[in-house]
Amino acid sequence: MQDRLASLYPQHLATLRDRADKALALGGFDHLVIAASLPLRKFLDDQDYPFVANPHFLHWLPLTDTPGSWIVHTPGNKPKLIFLQPKDYWHVVPAAPSGYWVEHFDIEIVRNATDAVALLPGADRRRAILGPECPVVPGAEANNPQAVIDYLHWHRSYKTPYELALMREASRTGALAHRAAERAFRAGESEFGIQMAYLAAARQMEAELPYANIVGLNEHGAVLHYTHFDRKAPAQSRSFLIDAGASAAGYASDITRTYAAHGHSEFQALVDSVDAAQQGFAARVRAGQSYPELHIHAHHVLADVLREHGVIRMSAESAVAAGVTSAFFPHGLGHPIGLQVHDVSGFQQNERGGTIARPQGHPYLRMTRVLEPGMVVTIEPGLYFIDMLLEELRAKPVANEIDWAKVDFFRPYGGIRIEDDVVCTDGAPENLTREAFALT
Repeated sequence: MQDRLASLYPQHLATLRDRADKALALGGFDHLVIAASLPLRKFLDDQDYPFVANPHFLHWLPLTDTPGSWIVHTPGNKPKLIFLQPKDYWHVVPAAPSGYWVEHFDIEIVRNATDAVALLPGADRRRAILGPECPVVPGAEANNPQAVIDYLHWHRSYKTPYELALMREASRTGALAHRAAERAFRAGESEFGIQMAYLAAARQMEAELPYANIVGLNEHGAVLHYTHFDRKAPAQSRSFLIDAGASAAGYASDITRTYAAHGHSEFQALVDSVDAAQQGFAARVRAGQSYPELHIHAHHVLADVLREHGVIRMSAESAVAAGVTSAFFPHGLGHPIGLQVHDVSGFQQNERGGTIARPQGHPYLRMTRVLEPGMVVTIEPGLYFIDMLLEELRAKPVANEIDWAKVDFFRPYGGIRIEDDVVCTDGAPENLTREAFALT
């Protein structure tokens, strides 16, 4: 893997330098200064929250745990890494820089944050400083100029071959851990036990994952962001929904699978139908495809699934128009993914900013752009039996088009979500998730 990354990294860095040059010119700046950032301190405490590096920093370097370090890019010059390696016996000190990327940077090692700031272009220089506004770094406060941010975010949508290699690695790790989670479910483990099996297989701590895992048994599958982890296994496990990813040098995978317990054939049939629909949606991740139109198409297909399984009696067109499908599928079809699990610029109009509005009636869709080669998106349709939404649906005139006995039958299973990470290419899409599962 390291040899592959070494061969791809020079082109990746050249791409970033070119983008940075153009972004700086647009904003009227001479230097791009990127903070790795610092950990946030817990309120009224002397401990920090787990450190999460600035994604702009990770875009240039595979350094996920070097708080207080900086990258400086000046057009025409070799990029500089100011590497903070503090004198510290309380914590593990970052090892000296090594690996396939070091030859491409001028590296200066410093022992404290003040010395790091002193090596940055001075405050009297035209510098664009990218980083979080909190905590403040005295002498190098982030300004995050909008013109620079808009340009970089827009182009971050288009992944380089180096980035895709890391996303494939994150997908392989996630798929391996998902296999372990399914085995734990089949063995009768609790949600907490399944989570522990996942972490052990991924060989990643919770703080290293791209997001908090969702591990829901039975009715808990109806809570879209369920992160509670019951310590005790239920008397009977009927269903299992897991939404969990993994990281590779800061790049994320985002994978969801739903399983029926043995003997629950009718729910398994519904899972199979959603899975087939999901693969159909993933196959449409092609250049020129409007993501909002794909989302609306998904509503029509899922309406047919509900009708096929006896949940609704109305046509797909009527179910979508009346908002019935939104009660069973209340979130968006997916989102951009990369350095962040919900990656940037999903709504951006062009490289100079702007916003493309969501379609009316779909407030939770996280992407409104047209797909282009190099983009990576999730495709995650779902069908859920959520009491609050079902009660609202029951009060509508279309309630008589719902088979409420069938709804009650499925309610103890919670819900279904199937999610893959898919690359838009010049031809057929690359499904990172399905390919990763095929290797495990």
